[in-house]
Amino acid sequence: MKIAIPVDEKSLESNVCVSFGRAPCFLIYDTETKESVFLDNSAAANKGGAGIKAAQIIVDNEAGTLLTPRCGENAANVLKLAGIKIYKTRDISVKKNIDDLSSGRLSLLDEIHPGFHGRGGN
Repeated sequence: MKIAIPVDEKSLESNVCVSFGRAPCFLIYDTETKESVFLDNSAAANKGGAGIKAAQIIVDNEAGTLLTPRCGENAANVLKLAGIKIYKTRDISVKKNIDDLSSGRLSLLDEIHPGFHGRGGN
C-alpha cells in the first residue's frame, strides 16, 4: 500500500507538515517495499485551489492512504472520490505516524474543515 504524507523536508526524519495543500512536499511511502519517494508540491505556491491540486498529486501517484493533521473539504472530496482513506496524524514525526498506521493506532480524519479559500492556510 502507498501512503502519502505532507512533509516539511525531503527526509524520513522530517515532521508532518501541518498544512496539506501548502506542504512543501509529499512523501509517498510504499509499506510493502519500504521505498520512499519525495515529490515537490507544485500546488503550494498557487493563490487558490492548493488543496484540490495537492489532492490530485496524491491521486496521480496512486496512494491509497493519506496521513495528515487536517484537510479541507474540497481536497477531501477529491481524495474520497478516488477511494483514498484519510487518517489523522497523532505525532509530528513521519516515521512514528507510519508505525502508528501499521499498528492500527491512527483513526480516520473525521474533522474536515471548510477550507481556507485563498487565505493561505490549507
